Amino acid sequence: MIDIVGKRFWYLIISLILITPGVISMVIPPGWSTFESGLRPGIDFTSGSVLSIRFEERSSESQIKNVLSQNNHPEALIQRINDQDFIIRTKVLSQELTNGESERELLEEALSEFVSPILSVDIDTVSPIIAKETIRNTFIALSVACIFILAYIWYAFRKAPNAYRFGISAILALIHDLIIVVGVFSILGRTLNVEVNSMFIIGILTVVGYSVNDTIVVFDRIRENSLKYPNSLMSANINLSICESIGRSINTSFTTILVILAMLIIGGSSIRELLIVVAVGVAVGTYSSIFVASQFLVFWDNRKNKQRS
Repeated sequence: MIDIVGKRFWYLIISLILITPGVISMVIPPGWSTFESGLRPGIDFTSGSVLSIRFEERSSESQIKNVLSQNNHPEALIQRINDQDFIIRTKVLSQELTNGESERELLEEALSEFVSPILSVDIDTVSPIIAKETIRNTFIALSVACIFILAYIWYAFRKAPNAYRFGISAILALIHDLIIVVGVFSILGRTLNVEVNSMFIIGILTVVGYSVNDTIVVFDRIRENSLKYPNSLMSANINLSICESIGRSINTSFTTILVILAMLIIGGSSIRELLIVVAVGVAVGTYSSIFVASQFLVFWDNRKNKQRS
């Protein structure tokens, strides 16, 4: 039998290696050191308008930037998709002006005249009120999820010795996973301009469910073996349980990631953030359910044994 528990300090080092780059990315300006999130928030959190535009001819970012600056939008951010497709982010575009035309219509006319005729344009607008509501609901959803997870695990493992340890260990492993996922998005935001939007939040909640489910599978096997072999050391029962469930966890995660990668390749850009979050979360969640969550139980048990002795 592989001694997985005996190498637990290596897993701590691996986790630190995975966590550190993301934390550094979130700390350096603009980030926690300047009282900001360290992420690149989309309009779902900052409010504003996003225009997805396809031009008839090849266009440049500088041309578009000049037109937008001349039309009172020097703050606009422009992202090139290809030679004809661009994503433009601005502050909230007003619906009606004094001459009867909306600000969007004026921008479209200016871009068509000075850049290239527009073949198609899609626009999404989020008001400041909706943006604040989204942030509030995000924190509420995550807080409620953690409370119910803790309560459920405590109840499900109530017959196991020190049942509360299972719930707390699962939450700690979940925090470990979320830090890594958010850190990855912080790095992607700085390097590839990947934004945090509502799809990101859906992905985070999906990762919460998947990670906890995977952890519960391992914990349930630990509970069974602890009741089956009450005279064995906790670390021995945990090692046996991991060896019995590791194949199932890896196979399930591998097939899930294959499907997600296929969707990333053939899917649209509208769910890209969701798929990236889930892909990273599934991989990290599988690792943590096997090599992190159960190790918290080992550290806890060893500490209690030392205190007794």
